[in-house]
Amino acid sequence: VQLVESGGGLVQPGGSLRLSCVASGITFSTYDMKWYRLAPGKQRELVAVITGGGTSDYLDSVKGRFTISRDNAKNTVYLQMNGLKAEDTAVYFCNADWHIQNYWGQGTQVTVSS
Repeated sequence: VQLVESGGGLVQPGGSLRLSCVASGITFSTYDMKWYRLAPGKQRELVAVITGGGTSDYLDSVKGRFTISRDNAKNTVYLQMNGLKAEDTAVYFCNADWHIQNYWGQGTQVTVSS
């Protein structure tokens, strides 16, 4: 099983980034797909989740700015991040979750700074 994130980088406040996570080795459509983030000195946060059925939910602080989506034909989950703020700076991790099976990507760094 592999989850490979991409799309991170350095962006100015107010800017946008789109993270992607390509999964292999799992029946992607059955998994709930999640994005977590970990910032220095802070606890890991669940940023967004999209179920196998397509229902999504978000961390309160990103509602209205971030959008999670999935393309089951491409085994890919996305996180569109708009209106980025300095406090969004973190390593973002993709997670695949189904019953007792749980897998993580290696993470991609997002830095929001002027």
